[in-house]
Amino acid sequence: MYRTHTCGELRIEDAGKEVQLAGWVQKVRNLGAMTFIDLRDRYGITQLVVDEHSPAQVRETAAEIGREYVLQVNGRVVERSSKNPKMPTGDIEVAVGGINILNRSEVPPFTIEENSDGGDELRMKYRYLDLRRPPLQRNLTLRHRMAQSIRRFLDAENFLEIETPFLIKSTPEGARDFVVPSRMNEGQFYALPQSPQTLKQLLMVSGYDRYFQIVRCFRDEDLRADRQPEFTQIDCEMSFVEQEDVLELFERMAKYLFRETIGVEIDYSLPRMPWSEAMARYGSDKPDIRFGMEIHELTASAHGHGFGVFDSAAYVGAIAAKGCADYTRKQIDELTEFVKRPQVGAKGLVWIRFAADGSVKSSIDKFFAPEELAAMGKECGAEAGDLVMILAGDKMKTLAALNTLRLEMGDRLGLRDPHKFAPLWVVDFPLLEWDDETGRYYAMHHPFTSPKPEDIPLFDTDPGSIRANAYDFVVNGVEVGGGSIRIFDSQLQSRMFDLLGISHEVAQEQFGFLMNAFKYGAPPHGGIAFGFDRFCSLFGGSDSIRDYIAFPKNNAGRDVMLDAPSPISDAQLEELNLKVELKEK
Repeated sequence: MYRTHTCGELRIEDAGKEVQLAGWVQKVRNLGAMTFIDLRDRYGITQLVVDEHSPAQVRETAAEIGREYVLQVNGRVVERSSKNPKMPTGDIEVAVGGINILNRSEVPPFTIEENSDGGDELRMKYRYLDLRRPPLQRNLTLRHRMAQSIRRFLDAENFLEIETPFLIKSTPEGARDFVVPSRMNEGQFYALPQSPQTLKQLLMVSGYDRYFQIVRCFRDEDLRADRQPEFTQIDCEMSFVEQEDVLELFERMAKYLFRETIGVEIDYSLPRMPWSEAMARYGSDKPDIRFGMEIHELTASAHGHGFGVFDSAAYVGAIAAKGCADYTRKQIDELTEFVKRPQVGAKGLVWIRFAADGSVKSSIDKFFAPEELAAMGKECGAEAGDLVMILAGDKMKTLAALNTLRLEMGDRLGLRDPHKFAPLWVVDFPLLEWDDETGRYYAMHHPFTSPKPEDIPLFDTDPGSIRANAYDFVVNGVEVGGGSIRIFDSQLQSRMFDLLGISHEVAQEQFGFLMNAFKYGAPPHGGIAFGFDRFCSLFGGSDSIRDYIAFPKNNAGRDVMLDAPSPISDAQLEELNLKVELKEK
């Protein structure tokens, strides 16, 4: 064997043992008469010591060693005279009796330590080196443990893990597909699945009443910290269930994962918030409820005072920031510039300062009397010492901007502790959303989402008011999972396609396999999919899912380590009977 123990295993109880270790050199400290070597593997670090009592060959070899050399050593465990309480192995060291350089290393392009001196792009180019660092090793260990916990829980609940194909048919709606040309079917393409949605519904038709898989999904969309072109979801489906059954089971699973993976006990029933309430109170369908600072509508109070910004606005809303009345003009100007950013989208910021001495000062003093400003503050729950911030404009855009401002203030005031968790269910989403440009409805989730049974009569009279039998699992302002009860009746599915402007011919072409399956006895069914990478980053206290994926892409969708995507050879194109012609942008 190359090793009898790992580099994180030995303790004071092992003193006197003859051991053999293998790993990478973290650090070498040559003090003349003595040389200390920190040897590292994914389990930890053990200090090695080479001194005048060591064999001559060992001393000669130790003089050659550099960072990231791969070593095999044997020696005796001894108690350290100068202990290191910060290291689990800090009470001992290994007096080296034999040393073998298994592989030499060039000087790495960045330090392979807890906090590296390498930038993001450099570390992604040398991802295989970055993965040696303790933070990345902890992240992937957490990911592994979470995957095992998921499988244990769902297996105990009689779920079967069933794989679905990666080469499928391209379908409309949703994000853009990644497509794969077929050599055997010239001029035709597979698509990589954005989700196994239709396939898991077919499994329900096939009688596999409880299915899951931890599955790779693919979406060709613009990227950000919590998005990757390929990502992993915990995909689940159940037959003979209603919404309550799904929420009950997967709430238990979420609590189980919190407990088993990070030791957090959630011993209460999770709140369930209708979508309309989430939007009104937080301006988001994924509200962060770790802190207050809720949104309050001031439209009625704000109109009719001669202030054009308010009078012309369809919606006026505000948040009250506790204890911020002493914000300087510079700080308020910074917030004003913040809300004007394109990603926030507000035209400006109105403020009311409620000083600790009871006085009221505002940027709209000219239009509102002090008692009117005080009344607006009261509507927002503001007290002495608070700062009220107001935005106005189109309702949905203003709510979104207020949500972004609220989260920014939460960060500035330290109210968004990553180690505090506040999960909830958001329910009763709209089934449809209207697009003015195309003049048609789109499915808010997907075209197989069932409407609330009591809302089905609205198909003919008021489609925009139909609520979906859908639900999202939200934690700390992040949508971690989402699902719905599905349409399982062919006639209702046809009505849904009609409402979405999908003709019978197109529906048959794109989804005929599912429509035909429904003719052979489809059970009532529903499910949920959790973002596995997002769940991992949430548990690890990170905003980026890239830290929990072994080989991620950068923000341009490139793998800078593999240099992908890349052109393919003419011979490969010829095999596919394809020719590439790039249009000028």
